[in-house]
Formats: sequence, structure tokens, C-alpha cells
Amino acid sequence: MGGEMMTWLILALVFGAVVLVVLALAPLFGRKVDVAQRLSTSPRSSEVTSQPGIPSLKTDHSGSLWAKLVAQVEARGLSLEDSKSNVLAEKLALAGYEQPYAVRAYVLIRTGLTLLLPVLAYTLVTLSGASLSVSKLYMLLVVAAAAGLYVPNVIVSGRADRRKQEILNGFPDALDLMLVCVEAGLGIDACFARVGQEIVNLHPKLADLFAGVSLELRAGRARSEALKNMAKRSGVEEIQSFATLVIQSDKLGASIGQALKVYAAEMREGRRMRAEEKAHRLPVLLSIPLVLFLLPTMIGVLALPASISLRDGMFGG
Repeated sequence: MGGEMMTWLILALVFGAVVLVVLALAPLFGRKVDVAQRLSTSPRSSEVTSQPGIPSLKTDHSGSLWAKLVAQVEARGLSLEDSKSNVLAEKLALAGYEQPYAVRAYVLIRTGLTLLLPVLAYTLVTLSGASLSVSKLYMLLVVAAAAGLYVPNVIVSGRADRRKQEILNGFPDALDLMLVCVEAGLGIDACFARVGQEIVNLHPKLADLFAGVSLELRAGRARSEALKNMAKRSGVEEIQSFATLVIQSDKLGASIGQALKVYAAEMREGRRMRAEEKAHRLPVLLSIPLVLFLLPTMIGVLALPASISLRDGMFGG
């Protein structure tokens, strides 16, 4: 009976660890917001949010699984606040987690993994019957706790890097569309909404940035502040330069269309150079598996006949 209870305990711990890891990997901090719906939100929706059937500029995250979980944990007196909440909020925003409870959910995941992984490691060692010294067992538990502490940070950093790369790759296409809109007589403010609608399916993360700018402009925020917020949320230097370009052109009265034409050409050239750089790295990357797998096989095939002849000559075989 004791062994059966221990087996169920291990299964429960493994299930809990898998659930926490999956939730950390999956973007479940909130319900997915339809970017096209955000872009098509009525400019006056913020004034009539009480009326049914009219979308609001403010996204409601109260029904999210993570929002309910965080609320339940804090209702039991456990604080999920972090001393570096501002830094964590910026890092999570760069990874695409901009919900108000993202920092607290991150702290909950990190704390849960830090406590659960050492317990799981100790349980597995105990059941396996391995006799570890105190020092080795201590090091194992420390490594498991460190893994639970740093794995969420690695996942968030990797997601932020992928998001930046996707935004950077799609930005030249968005600039071309903005240039077409400006030359057709559309204002720069309306360009963000129009271009965002066009690239929803092709570049959804970039469309989400444009949706944020459009909503901020509709809410009455200054164009310079909206562009600076977009650049900050993206974390991409090229978008920061674009925001500075538009702000300076607006202040100096220069032609935004001409500035966009020059900057769009530079962005296309930069994307082409990045593609060529990746292409030039392929031969170097391919040489690694060739040396590891193909070269030993070739040496064996070439040296085997000579080895057999040498053996026959030496042993008279």
C-alpha cells in the first residue's frame, strides 16, 4: 500500500511539473486579442463602453485562466509582487506579455518550479534506490532549484528574441504599404490602422504594434508619444529609428513621404543583407556534420583495404 501511494505521489508531482512547464511555454497569459478587431474599433468606443455590443479600447483580461489563478493565490495571502517589477514588466512586454497580471503570473511560475523541481528530483532519487552522499544530494537539489528559477527567464528571453526577429523581418513590407498610403493622400495616423489591417495575417505581431498606435491616437494621445511607446514595446532599433524619423519630420515640416521612401529602401537593403549573411553561414554550418559523420566514414572506407592487406602481410594470413 505504501508503494502504491508513493507511485501516485510521483505521478501527481510529474503532472504538476508538466502543467507548469507547458503553461510557461504557451502564451496563456490572456485570451488572444483579435488584432483586426482592435484596428477596426470605433474611435468613440472609449466613451460608450457601457453600451452592449460596442467594443472597447481597453482589453478585458478578467476571464483569463492566469488572471483567476493569480487572484486566487493572492486572495490566500501570498504576495506575488517582485522587487524588480518594472524590469520584469518591460522584459515580459518585449516577449509579448503585456497583460497587467503578467509579472505576478511569471513570479508564480518561477516560484512553483523552484519549489517543485527539487521535490521531484529528491522523490525520483529515493524511488530509484540510488545511494547518494549528502554533498551530491545537496548539489542535485541546488541544480534542480536553479533550473526552476532560471528556466522561465530563458523561455521569456527566447520568445522575446523570436518576436523581435519576426517584427524586424516584416517591417520593410509595412513601410512599403505605408509609403503607398501616404502617396495616395492618406494621413500618417490613418496609415497605421490601414496598414495594420493589411498585415494581420502576414505579420500579426507587427500588426498588433500598429493597432496599439492607432488606439492610442484615437484615444487622444500625442503622435510622438504613441510612436515612442510603439518603439519601446517592439524593442527593435529599426523601429526606434523610424519613430524618431517620423517625429523629426513632423516637427521640421519635412515630407514624410520622401522620408519613408528613403527609409523603406534602407530597410529592404538591410533585410537582403541579413539574408545573404545567413546564406554565407550555411557552408560553415554544414561543415560540422560533414566532419563529424561523413569524414570518419570515408576514412574507414579508404583505410579498410589497406588495413586488411597490412594484416595479411604481417601475420601471413
